Amino acid sequence: MAGGGVGDAYGEDRATEEQFITPWAFSVASGYTLLRDPRHNKGLAFSEAERDAHYLRGLLPPALASQELQEKKLMHNLRQYDQPLHRYIAMMDLQERNERLFYKLLIDNVEELLPVVYTPTVGEACQKYGSIYRRPQGLYISLKDKGKILEVLKNWPERSIQVIVVTDGERILGLGDLGCQGMGIPVGKLSLYTALGGVRPSACLPITIDVGTNNETLLNDEFYIGLRQKRATGEEYHELLEEFMTAVKQNYGEKVLTQFEDFANHNAFDLLEKYRESHLVFNDDIQGTASVVLAGLLAALKVVGGTLADHTYLFLGAGEAGTGIAELIALEMSKQTGSPIEECRPKIWLMDSKGLIVASRIDSLQAFKKPWAHEHEPVATLLEAVQSLKPTVLIGTSGKGGTFTQDVVETMGALNEKPVIFALSNPTSHSECTAEQAYTWTQGRAVFASGSPFPTVELDGKTLVPGQSNNAYIFPGFGLGVVISGAIRVRDDMLLAASEALAEQVTEEHFAKGLIFPPFTNIRAISARIAAKVAAKAYELGLASRLPRPDDLVKYAESCMYTPTYRSYR
Repeated sequence: MAGGGVGDAYGEDRATEEQFITPWAFSVASGYTLLRDPRHNKGLAFSEAERDAHYLRGLLPPALASQELQEKKLMHNLRQYDQPLHRYIAMMDLQERNERLFYKLLIDNVEELLPVVYTPTVGEACQKYGSIYRRPQGLYISLKDKGKILEVLKNWPERSIQVIVVTDGERILGLGDLGCQGMGIPVGKLSLYTALGGVRPSACLPITIDVGTNNETLLNDEFYIGLRQKRATGEEYHELLEEFMTAVKQNYGEKVLTQFEDFANHNAFDLLEKYRESHLVFNDDIQGTASVVLAGLLAALKVVGGTLADHTYLFLGAGEAGTGIAELIALEMSKQTGSPIEECRPKIWLMDSKGLIVASRIDSLQAFKKPWAHEHEPVATLLEAVQSLKPTVLIGTSGKGGTFTQDVVETMGALNEKPVIFALSNPTSHSECTAEQAYTWTQGRAVFASGSPFPTVELDGKTLVPGQSNNAYIFPGFGLGVVISGAIRVRDDMLLAASEALAEQVTEEHFAKGLIFPPFTNIRAISARIAAKVAAKAYELGLASRLPRPDDLVKYAESCMYTPTYRSYR
């Protein structure tokens, strides 16, 4: 080579030339590579001996900092941010940098950080996902991958996946079609599976199926990260989903739990119905929401009195959440009374955008609404429905904020000594009423729960603590129960077991504060008990494949839970 010197074999100095180079990597994480591996990086917590053994001398400042000190520093930093979205970005950066510290922080500060990594902040994060996107988390499967989905799954580095959360982004929270940017939801859900349910992070796989979006704003956004086309529907859509479900089973086996998340109504019910007999599937919007709301009702009965069958229920909203909750209430009622479910349904009324669902509308109703069409004259408004049906329980799943007006809530208060009012729509801006409104308009008598968190309310010298009917109470423990039992199918009885297990953990002390859900601070213990009940039901139904059955399922569940304390390296 003229002039001597070292040849530029990789072409790095000739940036203008198009050359193929191979991105070689080391197989053993040491030195610089180790510090950039989120699963093994400990930052300043590497000991002197570890710094020597793993070639870290000089790559870190000389100070040593324990995991506890790192946690203290990060919480201090997070609290400096005024914007929840900035906290979210900081948490995502931490997850990509130091996985164990991320989960330690989340577990130890669950009540403060849950609204940051999940609702309500995750909604804003999804809306702006294209702008804040840094590094891929999870797997993106699009229409371009048709015929190659199995190959795409094999690109994911982990082989032993236990839980997949998948969305197609069509109905993200109450925010509508966010297309490919819905990935924030599977990522957030799975971080809760680990933090609250103890499922190993490496066993979790977030997936977004991108079939396009009908959101014009996103299609015109230069930072949008998905396919720039209208949503695929019909045969094209279902063929892609069929290929995906087949590939999941082929690659990960019979026992991988696939959780459908934030699909639009028309697809959510169809997919659950289609795959529940052939795959291990769960829809959190239909089944998880139903299970946590049923738990809240079972606990509320201890305050209000009576059995499930003694009450009359009115729902505003007849989509996935509304009909899912209604069905589970009817199932539990049927189980308690021994009467067929058809006889229990007439206690439950639903309203949609066209008014009360009544028998005279049956021909124009979607299939999932038909079981709720009872004999009654048509009713157009919620206030009229409350006056006519005199419900004891009012549940909002409409996705429309402010729909529980003062008239409606005051009428509930006039009809009932302790009206049960659940305003469940997310995020906070979509809640049917606030905790303060529910308490003020009923002189503090309402038993209230919401989907997103509300602050405590001071009223006439009393402190009222609103319940949060958050799916995070149920799905992490439910998923853990399915995983530890090796269940091969999900059955409604397993959902009822989860509801009962959660309701049992509300104590007299909680009721005294007006709580109908136990505090989140104890969520891992709550999840372990839910997992044990779910696993027990799977064994009882003959659906569990992990044999022999452990003697003490609660202890077994706890022993299977991932703990994010730092490990010592050789």
